Amino acid sequence: MTTHLTHTLRSDARDNRERILDAARAVFVTDGLDVPIREIARRAEVGPATLYRHFPTKEMLVAEAFTDQMLACRSLVDEGLADSDPWHGFCLAVEKLCELQARDHGFTAAFMSAFPRAMDFTAIRTSSLTGAAELIRRAKDTGRLRPDIVLDDLILMIMANNGIHADTPAARIAASRRFAALMIQAFQTPPEPSPLPPVPRLVPAVSVHGFTTPEGSGRCCSGG
Repeated sequence: MTTHLTHTLRSDARDNRERILDAARAVFVTDGLDVPIREIARRAEVGPATLYRHFPTKEMLVAEAFTDQMLACRSLVDEGLADSDPWHGFCLAVEKLCELQARDHGFTAAFMSAFPRAMDFTAIRTSSLTGAAELIRRAKDTGRLRPDIVLDDLILMIMANNGIHADTPAARIAASRRFAALMIQAFQTPPEPSPLPPVPRLVPAVSVHGFTTPEGSGRCCSGG
């Protein structure tokens, strides 16, 4: 009977932990990382004390919640490195990284944050960045990547891609794919434009002198 009770308690603890992580991922994606711990506990239907028993600090909770995404990031960098064509491998990594980010905005905030005490998370991120730097070096050796591109340019791309907003996840992903294609052409030297993915409709628009502009964006500045 004691063994059964211990097993039940452990099972309940595992369930609580999973509910906390599920709630945390959901709220971080929709509301960002500044959500109070009490709100996460409420959504997980546990008390704050229970949450703190599993995750003594918010840093530990964020890191644990997004470890799978960091592993996915590391995996797509590895996929790019494994490509026999370094330029194609670089482009593949850019495309997949932008899509991964478009599917989960909370991941971006976690990736850009510093978690000095979350050693596993930090190690995976460091490994991903090291791999990305190697992708850049190899792509430069092919002559297809601009010689002035540095790792910080990929970080800048991540920050810009995170600003994409749309009414639906599908539209956000479509916009991110187009953004990735634009970035690849900007990274490339000499420029060799290729067809871009379709333009996703992100906001209601009207046509003005042959150009599509957001509705209510104002008059043309041509005078009169």
